[in-house]
Amino acid sequence: MSENQITINNLSKVYENGFSALKNINLKIKKGEIFAMLGPNGAGKTTLINIICGIVTPSSGNVTIDGFDIIKNYRETRSKIGLVPQELTLEQFETVFNNVSYSRGLYGKSPNPKHVEKILKDIYLWDKKDLRLRQLSGGMKRRVLIAKALSHEPSILFLDEPTAGVDVELRKEMWNVVETLRKTGVTIILTTHYIEEAEAIADRVGVINQGEIIVVDEKTELIKKMGQKKLLIELHEEIRTMPENLSIFNLSIGHDNRSLIYTYNVKSEKTGITDLLQKIKDSGLKLKDLKTEQATLEKIFVSLVRESNEI
Repeated sequence: MSENQITINNLSKVYENGFSALKNINLKIKKGEIFAMLGPNGAGKTTLINIICGIVTPSSGNVTIDGFDIIKNYRETRSKIGLVPQELTLEQFETVFNNVSYSRGLYGKSPNPKHVEKILKDIYLWDKKDLRLRQLSGGMKRRVLIAKALSHEPSILFLDEPTAGVDVELRKEMWNVVETLRKTGVTIILTTHYIEEAEAIADRVGVINQGEIIVVDEKTELIKKMGQKKLLIELHEEIRTMPENLSIFNLSIGHDNRSLIYTYNVKSEKTGITDLLQKIKDSGLKLKDLKTEQATLEKIFVSLVRESNEI
């Protein structure tokens, strides 16, 4: 999975009104991975996707897909890409099967009912194949958009905010669909502002804010590197005030007054836990239990965005 499929070099986009949507983006996306582009609304996620898909022209920089330049080799690159936009634009009176077959034809591909059947089965739509679009729920319509994007057998699938406006249940279903697609070897790039989406399904995460990529890393590495850990120290008896000998530690008293919460950085060479536990013992407090808690991607994201806004 180490081979890069998409290479983005020094990509910028400035609109006529002077708004700088993307600033010098450099990014490589590997073949077969699920890459989440995480950022607040207006961060530049959709602009980046639209440039790669050939919908928006970059101001400077270049993008290649499997070695093909997206501008010089537009036809080759566009045929490799499937795009699932945020908006639900579908022919409401057509059946699911016809909708997907029609999309295939738009790419100059000859009819292939077997392939359309496979896609619809892969994303759990086969039983809806004869329904008209207006008979479907919002979540099902979104699946049809995915099927349409896959109709011409692309090797890359872009999902722009795939679960915006759908409930938690549907969101989890959509994650299962994405996981199924990954098994077919498709490279998946999704933009999202739902932290739990990136955390649930991505291999790597790129955080984008105000048109700049702040960080790109393996999801697990990002959580490990950027995250702080918490040590929850449960006590046998209530504690109202912090013993003086513990004031040097980054400690707080839990809501229940029966625990201490110690926050430490996983990056530091010394965590200070050994000293802390000895000092707790010295202060006469009796330990009941110890638990550690890792920071979530959400906390990392918030601190990264805060840092980038301060620079």
